[in-house]
Amino acid sequence: MNATLQHSSQQTEAGIQRLAEFEIPAVAAGEISGRFNQAPLGGLYQFTGFLAKKNRNSKSLVFHIIDFRLLDTGA
Repeated sequence: MNATLQHSSQQTEAGIQRLAEFEIPAVAAGEISGRFNQAPLGGLYQFTGFLAKKNRNSKSLVFHIIDFRLLDTGA
């Protein structure tokens, strides 16, 4: 299953607060894809996984989801 994850957080860099925002393509395979497919959209989640090249010759990265948990429904 393919998805796009969105991240937004405040980070401290050189003593200054900085807004960090990005989107990254993600993939969920095997058993985790079934759970992921049933997860409510728009929620706040914590994901565990790893980054890898989209394919052997690509410079683009994809986040491979190993596990996740719902932190807030967003409702």
